Amino acid sequence: MILHKSSALTFFTPETIGGLGALFFDAGIAAGFPSPAEDFKEQRLSLDRELIKNKEATFFARVSGQSMIGAGLEDNDLLVIDRSIEPINNKIAVCFLDGEFTVKRLRVDKDEVWLQPENPNYPIIKITDDNDFVIWGIVTNVIKKV
Repeated sequence: MILHKSSALTFFTPETIGGLGALFFDAGIAAGFPSPAEDFKEQRLSLDRELIKNKEATFFARVSGQSMIGAGLEDNDLLVIDRSIEPINNKIAVCFLDGEFTVKRLRVDKDEVWLQPENPNYPIIKITDDNDFVIWGIVTNVIKKV
């Protein structure tokens, strides 16, 4: 269900899906030489249990733009955002800034806050008393299509 759409992010609420989850083979995926097939242990994996620690405070948002490509966040990636996590220096945060949502790396030093993009083509934003600013949540995971 879409909650809000802005130029940078589209927000969704998590929807729990009943059932056992997808099949999960707990053998690791070899990036070098293949491992023998008999080592596979079939289990069930729930992405809800893996990605969502606090359901009431968790939202999803789809990225729009390229300001965070250096951090691995690309256009159309799906972010998992937890509003219950303490916003601290160096975390990637979803912020409400002057009427728009944005996703940036937090830089906090004493009483100053900056929003740092991870793309040199975008400026660092210094937050001042003149800004309408709220740290809305912390990005915990990124879901990508390949």
